[in-house]
Amino acid sequence: MTLVKDPPGRVRARHLAAPPAFRRRDRRDNLAGYLFMSPWIAGFLLLTAGPMIASLYFAFTDYNLFNTPSWIGLDNFTQMFADPRWRKSVEVTAKYVVIGTPLKLLLALGVALLLARNGRGQGFYRAAFYAPSLIGASVTVGFVWRALFSDDAIVDRAQSLLGLHAGGWVGDPEWVLYSLAALTVWQFGAPMVIFLAGLKQVPRELYEAAAVDGAGPLRRFWSVTLPMISPVLFFNVLLETIHAFQIFGSAYVVSNATCGPADSALVYTCYLYQKGFKEAQMGFASAMAWMLLVAVALVTAVLFWSQKRWVHYEEAAR
Repeated sequence: MTLVKDPPGRVRARHLAAPPAFRRRDRRDNLAGYLFMSPWIAGFLLLTAGPMIASLYFAFTDYNLFNTPSWIGLDNFTQMFADPRWRKSVEVTAKYVVIGTPLKLLLALGVALLLARNGRGQGFYRAAFYAPSLIGASVTVGFVWRALFSDDAIVDRAQSLLGLHAGGWVGDPEWVLYSLAALTVWQFGAPMVIFLAGLKQVPRELYEAAAVDGAGPLRRFWSVTLPMISPVLFFNVLLETIHAFQIFGSAYVVSNATCGPADSALVYTCYLYQKGFKEAQMGFASAMAWMLLVAVALVTAVLFWSQKRWVHYEEAAR
């Protein structure tokens, strides 16, 4: 860009065209960038965007994986709302989210508070508590969990020693969902690490000032720790809530592929799998998938709206 003077004495900017050599170099740089991005772009189009667009179309069709899809409009959604098993899956999933997510976050925060203190063996304990998050979603752990909570297994015998004769959890419609919640709580390592990183960022001067003012441990936690880590808490609440809505593998394995007994472990994705791949109602299953997406989006929007009331950002305080 250069400055030129027009006849009336007015100064204006004139953009000079880049030399051809620079334009060719820019094109080569752009081409190299697109070349390196091409695997991700291809994967996104083929494995994410393409299936999403296809499922949106299937949601308005009668499609059973074997015949050509036929357009039926909103019939899948109408049948869905009238389906008692669909309503049961929504109820079970909501109950699982309400029970499992708060307990998981409370345990993660409690352990993070303990590990935030300097002491011997902190690295070992952090790794040990984080390990279940790496293997918790595996099929093998699901089989082990089912064995632990079966009749006359370890959990059943421990209950008997305490005078509780509830039997195995996975075979009891009243308790099987609590065994799934216990499994997700056991995988508290990932949010614990995030909480621990947030606790390390809280200035020690704030605790010292609160102690000088006579604040006890509980008061310091409520008035200093929680407000300072509220952005981290919001992130964990958002992430774990979304993950809870997507539960499938553990419910399917622990219930021995029945999502029962008596549909007591019929989480939303388990019913979606049954409709799509066992009953070959792919159109109905696609409609269920998009309803789940809408529900998660609404819950996310509510959480973002509520953060104005309880999340405190340092930039906003300034």
